[in-house]
Amino acid sequence: MRTKWSMLPLAILALAVAASAADISGTWKGTAQTPLGTTERTFNFKVDGNKLTGDTSSDLFGKSTVDDGKIDGDTVTFTVTINVQGNEAKANYTGKIKGNDEIDFSVEIASLDQKIEYSVKRVK
Repeated sequence: MRTKWSMLPLAILALAVAASAADISGTWKGTAQTPLGTTERTFNFKVDGNKLTGDTSSDLFGKSTVDDGKIDGDTVTFTVTINVQGNEAKANYTGKIKGNDEIDFSVEIASLDQKIEYSVKRVK
């Protein structure tokens, strides 16, 4: 007969595995197609619990700070401010973590009515 207490070690193990899978600290790179052309973007992520910080740089849009970053299970969200032809725009990122080495991103730039999809890979 299983009691609620007999399931506790299994629940703790499941939480520990989920927490370790979401650690995306480190450097990531990917290439995206934008209306302005192809751009390579590098991310330097730092994870503390479910909080995500760091910075990112792109050959088209320059360097930006990761703002409002969060990790919830295999979902990562954050915002960066980019410079598009002299104008600032907020790029809202939503990503799905795939294993330890890939994240699929959907990026929405509402002020420009643009949405971009691309993947980044961990730099080893």
